Amino acid sequence: MSRGFVYAVSSSSTTGKDKSFEGQQAYFERIKKLQLKNPVLIGFGIKDKATFEAASAYSNGAIIGTAFVKALEAGGEVSQTVDRFVKAIIN
Repeated sequence: MSRGFVYAVSSSSTTGKDKSFEGQQAYFERIKKLQLKNPVLIGFGIKDKATFEAASAYSNGAIIGTAFVKALEAGGEVSQTVDRFVKAIIN
């Protein structure tokens, strides 16, 4: 009865830690088989094109948090930084 999306966490750790969600495929498959009404997005450990694509194979997309914030903290003009970061993920 909700709106929005389901945030599926790829691990039971703190966001921003270096981790992999290898071995979580069975968990992601179980969620996918539920055929939920709302889109499912996977977060935690999503930091680049490869992890984004891996997570998206099991869901409607992925959430990148810490890697995006680190890119912004690195400095430079914000719109160019955002553009570069997003293009690196989707191209």
